[in-house]
Amino acid sequence: MTMNRLRLYIQLVRLDKPIGILLLLWPTLTALWLAADGHPDWRHVVIFTLGTILMRSAGCAINDYADRDFDRHVKRTAQRPLTSGKIQAWEAVTVAATLALVSLALILPLNALTKELSVAAVLIAGSYPYFKRFFAIPQAYLGIAFGFGIPMAFAAVLDTVPPAAWMLLLANIFWAVAYDTEYAMVDRDDDLKIGIKTSAITFGRFDVMAVMLCYAVAFAIIIAVGRQYGLGLWFVAGMAVATLCALYHYTLIRDRDRMRCFAAFRHNNWLGAAIFAGVAMDYALR
Repeated sequence: MTMNRLRLYIQLVRLDKPIGILLLLWPTLTALWLAADGHPDWRHVVIFTLGTILMRSAGCAINDYADRDFDRHVKRTAQRPLTSGKIQAWEAVTVAATLALVSLALILPLNALTKELSVAAVLIAGSYPYFKRFFAIPQAYLGIAFGFGIPMAFAAVLDTVPPAAWMLLLANIFWAVAYDTEYAMVDRDDDLKIGIKTSAITFGRFDVMAVMLCYAVAFAIIIAVGRQYGLGLWFVAGMAVATLCALYHYTLIRDRDRMRCFAAFRHNNWLGAAIFAGVAMDYALR
């Protein structure tokens, strides 16, 4: 494989744009720390970190395959390797399948429940791109796909999925609707032309209010879980930073400027990092 070809594959799976990986990783690590009372097995950390990278990459490849006829009509995506014809459709499918299989191989040392949940995770990730054809708020389905590492982390540690894990998954759905609506606000004009469903279109003139409401609901759920686990001052500090991040996002998206909305989306990395840091430090400094 030539370096140019490798570069195209890296662009296909967005390894050159790791924001998506981080948006999956922070909730997964948060769940792992909670499930393990702040002392996760390092093997679990490695498995879930690598699995997140692989599954996010596979999801990007299959998303570009599904959207190859739509992306050419969107300014931001028209030059992606598959859409622009630099690689073929079968290559994208092969890359996605390979990465998914390697990801499944990673969890072979884990218990049966985690393996069963991983099958569901692959099916959800693979079907997400097609939800944009008919589902009014596909970002909610994305939240399930991006958050399925949460129940898997609890399953890996506890061999069961407690109610708190499903609450965190619900919080992740609201968070994903918030940040991916910011993302969808960038492409709203193009999406209206080609008929793609997005939350930015569905919410219409209430888009900014909906984003902030979703942040609020997500934070309320996470705080409730934190209280359930007896988390204290450092967790509160992490949530305070996350709240400040969300308020900063409001200043970016309130005028609906495309590039500022995209900046708000990208900044969610710091929001997720703040929540994880609050949880991890709360356990570490007890």
